[in-house]
Amino acid sequence: MKMRVAFLTLLLLSGCAVGPDYHRPDVATPAAFKEAGDWKPAEPKDDAPRGNWWEIYGDADLNALVAQVAISNQNVLAAAAQYRQAMALLGVAQAGYYPTLSGSLSGNRAQGTSASANGTSTGAEAPILNTVRLAYSASWEADIWGHIGRAVESSDASAQASNADLQSALLSAQATLVQTYFQLRTNDAQQQLLRQTIDAYRRSLQITRNRYEAGVAGRVDVAQAETQLKSTEAQAIDLGVQRAQFEHAIAVLTGKAPANFQLTPTNGMPALPPVPAALPAALLERRPDIAGAERRMAAANAQIGVAQAAFFPALTLGSTGGYQNSSLSHLLTLPNRFWSIGPALALTLFDAGARSAQKESAMAAYDKSVATYRQTVLAAFQEVEDNLAALRLLAAEATMQQAATQSAAEVLALTENQYQAGTVSYLSVVTAQATALGAQRSNLDIAGRRLFANAVLLKALGGDWPQAPR
Repeated sequence: MKMRVAFLTLLLLSGCAVGPDYHRPDVATPAAFKEAGDWKPAEPKDDAPRGNWWEIYGDADLNALVAQVAISNQNVLAAAAQYRQAMALLGVAQAGYYPTLSGSLSGNRAQGTSASANGTSTGAEAPILNTVRLAYSASWEADIWGHIGRAVESSDASAQASNADLQSALLSAQATLVQTYFQLRTNDAQQQLLRQTIDAYRRSLQITRNRYEAGVAGRVDVAQAETQLKSTEAQAIDLGVQRAQFEHAIAVLTGKAPANFQLTPTNGMPALPPVPAALPAALLERRPDIAGAERRMAAANAQIGVAQAAFFPALTLGSTGGYQNSSLSHLLTLPNRFWSIGPALALTLFDAGARSAQKESAMAAYDKSVATYRQTVLAAFQEVEDNLAALRLLAAEATMQQAATQSAAEVLALTENQYQAGTVSYLSVVTAQATALGAQRSNLDIAGRRLFANAVLLKALGGDWPQAPR
């Protein structure tokens, strides 16, 4: 009866975990996003599916490339291995709830001193003894103060944070590939524009040479036409350098060596999806970096309980038993049996403040995790606002730039006609050509920047896009 009462008492005490219980701290959030009207942010979490968000651009090549990220990207594979490691550590922590059992079988042949009537004999005179021992030992630490429970709680939260890190690494690699792909396609469009421009400049140079040979134009006109042509050809070469670097970056993102990867140029750019008038608040909840920061707070909070439990005594129940004899043939008999069972209570009486320092360290680590969590949320708000503003302002800039491009094309046509009529110098034609080319390149640059900002916004939203406002 006493043993039963003691066991029930231990079970009751095992439910008393010291240390603070975890509560997610408040985060100051705006009532609505400034750049999105009545789109209101919500409490971040990471339990909503993202889907293949990149398919919204309708680019088959992009879809095929992004699909390879989860399979071959080395940073993603490293994050996946880290998550498996965290799950294994959780299993190690959970094993603390259960008793440890070990067994041994040993045999010894030894000689030592033995007592005699005349006193103690020398080692050489002592008998040689054989000893065969079959034994077991078992021990179980009662989790009276929640030391094990808090450790499991911390490991579980850490594993969840590691899973969020995996999702964050995957989202980051996918978004980086999408952004790099847009830069490469913008480069392709600019190279196509330069090829068309170079062809036009070559025709213009030939016409100028014909006029020079006919005595209608001067040598300076030919030199200016040649300069314009060579300068544009140099710009095309520079774009080739940039394209090679973009292609190499995409190769690495998909887990391939740059030498084994090639992306064929295209004549167009991916379509830009429109930004909905109202965006659902749940999108911000899906950011894995916020989920990871929140889970690290929970892990740090549990570590405070682990540190606080060290101030209390640890109770361990131990048991040993087995058989011991000089002969293996008669080992498993009742006279050769031995056993022992009993509790052990251990308490550190003096450690020069080590436990207090460990608790202060755990509390400081928790405060740090809270600040990191709040900063992560604020950074997420900023990233969303930045790219919403960029998309809004770039749309207005694209309208203005398109008008400027049309005006530049009209000026070029008029200037070429005036040159043919002999009313202006060829320098005016060169200036108009440079202005028209710069305006067209600016058009493409703005289109690429809009695609880039759109992809960054998707990443800031956690990797999803609403089909319709809620």
